[in-house]
Amino acid sequence: MNPILDRRRLLRAAAGLAAIAALPAARACEFDADTLTVTHPWTRATAADAPFAVVSMKFSRVISADRLIGAITPVASGAELVGPDGPRALSFDLVPGTDPELAESGLHLRLTGLRQPLELGRAYPLKLVFEHGGVVNAQLNVDFPPA
Repeated sequence: MNPILDRRRLLRAAAGLAAIAALPAARACEFDADTLTVTHPWTRATAADAPFAVVSMKFSRVISADRLIGAITPVASGAELVGPDGPRALSFDLVPGTDPELAESGLHLRLTGLRQPLELGRAYPLKLVFEHGGVVNAQLNVDFPPA
């Protein structure tokens, strides 16, 4: 074997491993409760003076009836549901066998009383409180620029 070729192979392998190690870790986007799975809670970046942020997420693997009754995060003082009829108390029913969604263009979660701007590319702690499933520790990903 040619020692120069072996050395090149070794250097290429080392460079490949270094590149993999340097990549940022993929953000987890599924969070499990006893009764369901929460998938990809996300929002848009907000301006410094924004009064609220719209949060979207999906629910899947709903195995028993439950209800989302709270959302707690250090970046906001409160949360509510908002839909075509306007804001209302946070109470979102989850029916077994369905995959309900809170979506930016429809019924969604709104974080009120923002304490800081939400920056693009960041993730913030988000606790989702379910009536039967307990508290799910999730991350709120800021995936898009402001609308």
